[in-house]
Amino acid sequence: MNIEPQINVSELDANDHRRIGRRMDLFHQQDEGPGMVFWHPRGMALVRVIEDYIRTRMRRAGFAEIRTPQALSRRLWEQSGHWEKFGGNMFSFSAKDGGDDVAAEQRDISASERRMYALKPMSCPGHIQIFNAALYSYRDLPVRFSEFGACHRNEPSGALSGLMRLRAFTQDDAHIFCREDQAVEEIAKFCRMLRAVYADFGFDQVKVAFSTRPPVRAGDDTTWDRAEAILENAAKSIGLSYKLQPGEGAFYGPKLEFVLTDNRGREWQCGTVQLDMVLPERLDVAYVTADGAKQRPVMVHHAVLGSIERFIAVLLEHYDGKLPLWLAPDQIVVASITDAQNDYAKHCVSELQAAGFRAVAALGSERIGRKVAEARANGVSVVFAVGAREENEKTISMTYGKKASVVLPLAYAMVMLRGEAFK
Repeated sequence: MNIEPQINVSELDANDHRRIGRRMDLFHQQDEGPGMVFWHPRGMALVRVIEDYIRTRMRRAGFAEIRTPQALSRRLWEQSGHWEKFGGNMFSFSAKDGGDDVAAEQRDISASERRMYALKPMSCPGHIQIFNAALYSYRDLPVRFSEFGACHRNEPSGALSGLMRLRAFTQDDAHIFCREDQAVEEIAKFCRMLRAVYADFGFDQVKVAFSTRPPVRAGDDTTWDRAEAILENAAKSIGLSYKLQPGEGAFYGPKLEFVLTDNRGREWQCGTVQLDMVLPERLDVAYVTADGAKQRPVMVHHAVLGSIERFIAVLLEHYDGKLPLWLAPDQIVVASITDAQNDYAKHCVSELQAAGFRAVAALGSERIGRKVAEARANGVSVVFAVGAREENEKTISMTYGKKASVVLPLAYAMVMLRGEAFK
């Protein structure tokens, strides 16, 4: 087994997320899974914190969480246009069983076509299938779906770079199906939410780019004129200033791209909002109007973070591993000064965990200074030291970052930290 293929982590910049991830025991990569991630327990804790935060935000915004298959028929990807655009970077395979042969013959589908599948590079067509599985009326719109979609893209090996560029990643895909007259407000609401989310993660500098129709695209110019006008009106309705990027839109519609600036002045494109009038036509999406006719909805594609893995890389480098308390995989380490206080340290951990904190115990015979240093290396900023006095008085000695230690009752310490520990 060759961990970190072709890379000596110790030779990387100290601020590189791969080096930070190794130091904090978050994840590793190896030759047996190029462009993929082995998440360790502490790394998975960070993934879950971020997903749960986004999940809560989306639920409050009216999105219903769904899950779609990782592999779908190649014919669906051809129908949507993704195969023509991205087929060279999609993992495809032939299934042994083609499914319902009678139904396939009725649709004039060949045996070879029935067996061809592809791993999804994004979740849009899958979300459309869920919308199409019901019959919605104009009163039901907007319909909002969100998913943490497991996506695969066959990126060139030379382009792979830690968590920044992967072949297997999780994308926070979301889609809104709405009437055309609802699109401006739906887009504006999502853009306002993005600002709040990025501020919570510590990114106050956010730039926006408006990407218009590319040279090679689906849909006619009239459709693109309408789509670009709606997206521009939505941006202007909330005073969003943007840089124009002619020709950089998706093949199915224009988009707004949100670019974050980290603590080192580097820019990272993360969130996107795309206005789509093409896929609803290609995949026969419709709702019932007031007079009983069928009408195509507008489809709005959203991503708050984009790739979760890439966003974690940005976070690790932005904070140099010293994540805010609410994001830290382990929020509090309870360190016993001697073995005699191990039971009290475990008791404190139990109390903290019952209150929702991510707390672990540092036991054993190592000196307290060593335990604190190890906690700091793992990105833990809060350490509760417990010795004989703390055990007798039912208190803890708390150090938080570079602040001087203070002795507090455990319950009071939890009250002090709650505001910073949870979002």
